[in-house]
Amino acid sequence: MSVECFPITVLPHVTQIYRDYLTMGDKPADAAVRRWYGAEPFAGRWMHNPPPAVDTARLADELHRQNVAFGADAAALANIEKLRAGARAVVTGQQVVLMGGPLLTLLKAASAVARAREATRASGVEHVPMFWLATEDHDLAEVDQVSLLSKTTVETLHAGLRVHRPVPVGGVVPGPEMEQVLERASELLEYAPVTEWLRECYLPQGDRKPTLASAFGRLMARIFADQGLIVIDASSREFHAMGAGTLRYAIEHADELQSELITRSEELVSEGYHAQVMVAEGASLLFLLDEGTGERVALRRPSDGQWKAGGHVYSSEDLIAILERSPERLSPNALLRPVFQDTLLPTAAYIGGPAEVAYFAQSAVLYQRILGRTTPVLPRLSATLIEPAIAAVMDKDEIQLPDAMTTPDELAQRLGARAMPIPLKRKLAAVGSALETELDALTEYLGGMDVSLGKSAEVSGAKMLYQMNRLRRMAATYELQKEASLRKHAEAITLNVFPDGNPQERVLAGVWFLARYGEGLVERLVGVAGNQCPGHLVVRL
Repeated sequence: MSVECFPITVLPHVTQIYRDYLTMGDKPADAAVRRWYGAEPFAGRWMHNPPPAVDTARLADELHRQNVAFGADAAALANIEKLRAGARAVVTGQQVVLMGGPLLTLLKAASAVARAREATRASGVEHVPMFWLATEDHDLAEVDQVSLLSKTTVETLHAGLRVHRPVPVGGVVPGPEMEQVLERASELLEYAPVTEWLRECYLPQGDRKPTLASAFGRLMARIFADQGLIVIDASSREFHAMGAGTLRYAIEHADELQSELITRSEELVSEGYHAQVMVAEGASLLFLLDEGTGERVALRRPSDGQWKAGGHVYSSEDLIAILERSPERLSPNALLRPVFQDTLLPTAAYIGGPAEVAYFAQSAVLYQRILGRTTPVLPRLSATLIEPAIAAVMDKDEIQLPDAMTTPDELAQRLGARAMPIPLKRKLAAVGSALETELDALTEYLGGMDVSLGKSAEVSGAKMLYQMNRLRRMAATYELQKEASLRKHAEAITLNVFPDGNPQERVLAGVWFLARYGEGLVERLVGVAGNQCPGHLVVRL
C-alpha cells in the first residue's frame, strides 16, 4: 500500500476558510483563523491541554449500558472504563446514514482512533476514540440512501422510509422493505462477510427491532471492534439531563448568544469568508420535540421575548420547566451541538470534515460563552482509495488523481490527445502557436487603425481559435475511435475515483471497500490517518 499527498485544492468546492485553517501555521499571529480556532491542527499542543471537568462516572455508566446494547466488544468496554478513570476522548461523528453511509464515515472514525493513539503516546495520558451518532436531525431523505458500485455505474439504494412528521431520524424503524434493499446490497457487495453484518444490524433479531440509530451504532461497533471505538447516541433522556446546563444557558442567554453569533458572521464576511450557518434575527439555537406528535420543531424567538415552535408560544420559564421535566425534548442546532457534546464528554479534540471545521469558526463564540474554552478541532483523513486494477490503468495512461477529477468524456479526450502520433501533436502545436501569434499582431495593428476594426478582429480571432481547438478535439476523437479501450479506461477511472462528478469519499459507501478488502482495511486506514498530510491522500490498496 502506497500513499501520496495532494493539496486539498485537488477537491472541488473546498471553502476558503478550510484552506486557511489547514495552513494556519503559515499565517501571521493576528490572522482571523488563529483567533477563531486557537490551536493549529498539526501542532499537537491539544494533547497537553488540561482536562475538562465532566461527570465521568455517570457518563461511563450510560455509555456502558448503551454500548452493550450496540454489541460492543471488550476493547470498547475497556475504553469506557478508562474514561471512568480519567481518560480523555478524541471525538468524531456522523449522521446515521443507511448502512454506514459514504467512505468518509470510516475515515472519520479511523482518524479518531489514530489521534487517540498518538495523544496517548505523546502525553502519557490515556485518550480513547469516540463516535457521536447524529440521531436528532429530522431530514430523513438525507439518511435514507447508500451508494454502491456496479461494474458500470453508481447505484444508489433507498429504503423508502416514510414518516408523517419531521421526527428525529434516529428513532425511525425500518420496515420489511429493508429486506429487498439488503438483498440488492448483498448482490453488489458480492455476498462478502460484511453483508451478514448489515443483516444483523438492520433486520429484526428476535425481540430486537432496530432503529436507524441502533443499526448504525451496532455496525460502527462491529467494524471498529478491534480499535475499541466507543459509540454514543446522546438523544436519550439521561444524556440530555447531563447536558442540561448548556441547553439552559441557551434559553436564559438567547439574546446575547444571538447577538454574538451575528457579530461573528459579520466578521467572517469582512475577512472574505462566509458563514456556514446563517444566523438571522429571531432564530435560536434550539429545537423542541412536540409532546403529542414527536415532531422536531425549530424554536424561534421573536422580538417580543417569547418563544415560538409550530403553533405554540412559550416563555423562557416554560422551556426551563420542560428541560427539568423532560430534557430529551430540547435539542441543539448545528452550532450548539458541539458545545452540548463537550458538556457531556471529556473531549481533548474533535475530528471534523471541511463543513464541520467551518462551523467551528462560529461555534467558538458559544464555546467561550458557555464553557469558557474552545475544543480544538482537527481535520479528518481525506482520501481516495485506488484499487490495484484501477491503479494499473492509471499508470498505463499516465493519469494522476487531479487528471481524473473530471467527466469521463473530458478524460477520454485527454487520453485521445495523448495517443496522437508525435508528428501530429507537433504540427497542431506549431499551427496553434503561430495562429495565436499572428492573430495578436493583426488585432493590435487593426486596433491602431480603428477601434471598431480591432474589436472585429478580436471576435474573428476568437472564432478561428475555437475552430483550431475543435480540430484538436476531432483529432483526439479519431484516436479514441481507433483505440476503443481508452474510453473504457476513462470511464473506469472516473467511476472509481470521481463517481458522478464527486469525490469518492463523499459518495461510495465504506462497506463497499470493506466487502472487497475485509476487516484488515480498518487498521490500514488507521495507519494512513496517522499521516500528517495537510491535504488529500491517494491510497493505493
